Amino acid sequence: MAGHRQEKPVAILYVNERGEEKKLTYYELHREVNRTANALKSLGIKKGDAVAMYLPMCPELVISMLACAKIGAMHSVIYSGLSVGALVERLNDAKAKIIITADGTYRRGGVIELKPIVDEAILQCPTIETTVVVKHTDIDIKMSDISGREMLFDKLIEGEEDRCKAEVMDAEDPLFILYTSGSTGKPKGVLHTTGGYMVGVASTLEMTFDIHNGDLWWCTADIGWITGHSYVVYGPLLLGTTTLLYEGAPDYPDPGVWWSIVEKYGVTKFYTAPTAIRHLMRFGEKHPKRYNLESLKILGTVGEPINPEAWMWYYRHIGREKCPIIDTWWQTETGMHLIAPLPVTPLKPGSVTKPLPGIEADVVDEKGNPVPLGKGGFLVIKKPWPAMFRTLFNDEERYLNVYWKQIPGGVYTAGDMARKDEDGYFWIQGRSDDVLNIAGHRIGTAEVESVFVAHPAVAEAAVIGRADPIKGEVIKAFLILKKGHNLNTALIEELKRHLRHELGPVAVIGEMVQVDKLPKTRSGKIMRRILRAREEGKDLGDTSTLEE
Repeated sequence: MAGHRQEKPVAILYVNERGEEKKLTYYELHREVNRTANALKSLGIKKGDAVAMYLPMCPELVISMLACAKIGAMHSVIYSGLSVGALVERLNDAKAKIIITADGTYRRGGVIELKPIVDEAILQCPTIETTVVVKHTDIDIKMSDISGREMLFDKLIEGEEDRCKAEVMDAEDPLFILYTSGSTGKPKGVLHTTGGYMVGVASTLEMTFDIHNGDLWWCTADIGWITGHSYVVYGPLLLGTTTLLYEGAPDYPDPGVWWSIVEKYGVTKFYTAPTAIRHLMRFGEKHPKRYNLESLKILGTVGEPINPEAWMWYYRHIGREKCPIIDTWWQTETGMHLIAPLPVTPLKPGSVTKPLPGIEADVVDEKGNPVPLGKGGFLVIKKPWPAMFRTLFNDEERYLNVYWKQIPGGVYTAGDMARKDEDGYFWIQGRSDDVLNIAGHRIGTAEVESVFVAHPAVAEAAVIGRADPIKGEVIKAFLILKKGHNLNTALIEELKRHLRHELGPVAVIGEMVQVDKLPKTRSGKIMRRILRAREEGKDLGDTSTLEE
């Protein structure tokens, strides 16, 4: 088969909403990574240092990540939709020395500026020595005149050699930190290591999506999330396939844009989120009908459970009833797929089917005993797996308490509820803790509440997730306001702007209501499950710890 390989295999196919494209072969990518690695070394970056990236979906993001991996520095990619407050918190926790950003990112026909957000953030980040700026959209930007404080990416790598000796790494040396929301206010810095992570993502992508030479792989996730790390960057490139990077919204300039790309380039394997499928369903099947989707062989979903209605629409109108749907369950912490079908597994719409080879999963009660079939319980993993995270950065105690001490028996507690059916198929039921899942993005309730309370009009806040047909969940906020304030239209708009500034567009507000008091325990902890039960008209359950 070797004679049939492409002369120069393409590693990255970059496409944006304006129809522009850029291809990088593996050889070109190799040289760019080496030049960037040498440039980072010239800035004093060495093994164990942290380099942050706040970039759009562009080739320079992949190049920067791999350059860090080459020299043994940890990369910390921060989703470019997050705002100043979230950026500051993550930069300071990782003690990043450098941040690589861009002038802006293309979105819905315009450009969203990124550099001003970084400029504001680094005023509060003492460890940042240099800001590197990718000229991505060519908008005018203000650069600092302090030497070495800011530089353009092109200037930084100019004249650097395209050869660079790789740092010798132990399998357990850190590869990257990626922040994910927790049920307390502070985001968790999930630390993944070099050897096991790469083994895990490459082997699972090959298993679940049957990746081989000649595939054009497209995972629509942003690289700022774990799906982007594992299945846009590391997995596909380790397997030598072509990975498609798309910068733009799924419905701009029209809701057929994704399917036009599938047709134009001949995408063979396609992986996206249920929230995107539900969003595109709203526009009907006329958009996918306009395109030839014959190249597709396997479809996949990630980020949250997929409802059977969306599953069937995806199967019929995108896969044309011939592509298996690989519904994958995994987490930022697991690094790789843990429960998912293989392409030959009999499927049930809405089920992630069974654990992958080598993965031992179960559904148990709080004492660790398996629950009867059909009954909901806590999803646990009973044996180690290659890509598991090794700790929470600078927070080993939280790592042990949250994931390993919740349920007896030395098992990993996922924080998700699930049930198993009579065929041993797993059905994921959602989060057991207070984490919102908005369009596949996890955001802590406490993180949102602390932003509300930071506003001068708000005394106390509690937030819960409210089911939403498009986003999966949106935020419903219960607010106790300070004297002299009322929740009128002007204040609602002001609070929305405030929340967006601090947390970015992931914080989607469904509703705000003004209340006189919140359900709390005697120790003052808000009982959000009471609010959820009331909202859904369910039994309030055990209220023995409730203050009133």
